[in-house]
Amino acid sequence: MKRTALTLAAAGAAAFALSNPRAEAPAVRAAGPDVALFGFDGARNQVSLEKGLPATWDVKAGTNVLWSAKAGSQSYAGPIVGDGKVFIGTNNETERDAAIKGDKGVLMAFDQKTGAFLWQMVTDKLSTGRVNDWPQQGVCSTPYVEGKRLYYVSNQAKLVALDTEGLKNGNDGLQTEKYKGDAHGDVIWEFDLMAELDVFPHNLAASSPVVHGDLIFITTANGVDEGHVNIPSPKAPSFVAIDKNTGKLAWESALPGEKIIHSNWSNAAVGVVKGQPQVVFGGGDGWVYAFEPKTGELLWKFDGNPKDAVYVLGARGTKNDFISTPVIHDDKVYIGVGQDPEHGEGVGNFWVIDATKGGKGEDVTTQAKVWHRGGNDFHRTISTVAIHDGILYAADLSGFLYALDAKTGELFWKHDLLAAVWGSPYFADGKIYLGDEDGDISILRAGKKLEVLDEPNVGQSVYATVYAKDGALFLLSRNQLYAFKEGASFTGPAQ
Repeated sequence: MKRTALTLAAAGAAAFALSNPRAEAPAVRAAGPDVALFGFDGARNQVSLEKGLPATWDVKAGTNVLWSAKAGSQSYAGPIVGDGKVFIGTNNETERDAAIKGDKGVLMAFDQKTGAFLWQMVTDKLSTGRVNDWPQQGVCSTPYVEGKRLYYVSNQAKLVALDTEGLKNGNDGLQTEKYKGDAHGDVIWEFDLMAELDVFPHNLAASSPVVHGDLIFITTANGVDEGHVNIPSPKAPSFVAIDKNTGKLAWESALPGEKIIHSNWSNAAVGVVKGQPQVVFGGGDGWVYAFEPKTGELLWKFDGNPKDAVYVLGARGTKNDFISTPVIHDDKVYIGVGQDPEHGEGVGNFWVIDATKGGKGEDVTTQAKVWHRGGNDFHRTISTVAIHDGILYAADLSGFLYALDAKTGELFWKHDLLAAVWGSPYFADGKIYLGDEDGDISILRAGKKLEVLDEPNVGQSVYATVYAKDGALFLLSRNQLYAFKEGASFTGPAQ
């Protein structure tokens, strides 16, 4: 199986960065303004309600290509579509502003219909270097968009609220943006995780936010030092809740503290379980934690590693943490363990957890296990799952896509993509879309029988998850953003 060298920070990057869909059952869908995030709603299921999407395309011939736009040289966050715009996280290699040189973190906004570049939020790199802000990885947080507000985590480990129109409609909120002009971002407020909470992000802060009520939930990337030996800030929180209107801290949790294996790179999911909201995090110690969203009270925890698992830095280790995002579906949590892809392929474990167990902060590892797949039957993963019509679609880093019975774990089929997979399987219009490191997009018919419809190539590695909106499919490769639409034909230069 072909593998290419991966950087340490990009590992978590993809996980958080993976773009997202529209889900099957909007359990906690926000009312009112248009909402877009990594997942149709807070439950994070990779399922879209869009129809009429293409089952093939050709980027060279322009077949079914609506438009194409240049990203940076490495891109992991998004695409996400909200307020008529497509948002991605990337670096500064394209230099959309010729006056801004060098390595930066960049959030870019494009017109949804035409692909025209609109504005960018540019952030300088941290002076501490690669231990906290890995070179060239850019912005690796897929944003949350609600109406005219966008929330994301910058490469400087700041949770930032932006105006979706940028500075073109005036400067609201903070007036301290370093880069000004109509083509730049407008900061409403920001919360500095390092300055305010003493967080030590390992390699990169890259959490993709989720909102429930007035609270934003993120992981902080608090982790080990550059030598992977010590935890410089064990009392700093791994999980936080921030008020979306004011940018003020609502609550924090220092779990797992001194038990962090590497970093806290998973995302939060929010769902309603038997009438009770829960916010669920994959922890940096390999445990799943569920909290009461408003108060931060611990409801339950679940160990994602067998008791005999041993952590070894690299492929030989059998103990893992979490990079993939939990999915809450049918009162259950679906999640697989993994490690930074730079550590290599290895033994993984995929768990289905009964989220109705516990309620007083207890360990529910024994009583909450619904089913499990691991060992040689499932490898390390940084991907998030899609569940539709009783079928669970899950991918692992080794490049296998599995179709499983969501209730029992029975295997219906297994597809080998022949390249590493960082993104997530995405259900839309009766099809499963999944990109790989070779730049192929496997397009399969959803269902209990394996049927590959096509495997078009986009010429560059794909580390993100596709996103469907208004009859179009948006795809972010390593350095290019595409919009695909049935019947479209685009042969012009990338914008």
